Amino acid sequence: MKQTPKIIANATAENRKYLLETEAKTICMEYGIPVTKFKLAKNEAETVKFAEEIGFPVVLKIVSPDIIHKSDVGGVMLNLKDRKEVRAAYKQIMKNVKKHKKDAKIVGLIVQEMAPPSTEVIVGAIKDPQFGPALMFGLGGVFVEVLKDVTFKIAPITEAEACEMLTDIKAYPLLSGYRNMPPADTEAIVKILLNTSRLVTEHMEIKELDLNPIMVYTKGAKTVDARIILE
Repeated sequence: MKQTPKIIANATAENRKYLLETEAKTICMEYGIPVTKFKLAKNEAETVKFAEEIGFPVVLKIVSPDIIHKSDVGGVMLNLKDRKEVRAAYKQIMKNVKKHKKDAKIVGLIVQEMAPPSTEVIVGAIKDPQFGPALMFGLGGVFVEVLKDVTFKIAPITEAEACEMLTDIKAYPLLSGYRNMPPADTEAIVKILLNTSRLVTEHMEIKELDLNPIMVYTKGAKTVDARIILE
């Protein structure tokens, strides 16, 4: 039984437009979009236990339907190297969140592996009232924010169109291995684009989707952050 329809129905029943990150990542996994290892912890003891199971270093992130931009409220702590740092980060996040939004409903904390740095890409989708879902691809970080170096295609896309999206961006040479940068696994990116296309065409309730950043390695890729907004 697929979890995706259940997750979407559950959010709709709770009158939520934003899926929790745990929900968004579960949907990604179901559609063959690789994500970082993660677990949802409900208290401090579980947070420490899951950090040890996943393996250090880890990242902690608040999970709350009332908090969309986690970093803005101090709800994210990166690169935690041992139990002591995890305990301190847990307390700090809870304190930060309470300070910003006293009555925020807290579901728990995501404990996730700290993905090693690499080439960052972004994959997104937005639903156009006229054309339906359109996919977006670009290099992450400064390339998206400052240079707006992205490309769009109407979904569903073919494998040839997914490959085209990669070569359409100006920063493509960075993916194919530029100077001392190792080449990125472009096959993994193509697969993510195709699977995202399938996800947004099979679930027209999705208004926006944002996988950013996706760390792409010489072999494989990992989605660090996933955001899904429903209509």
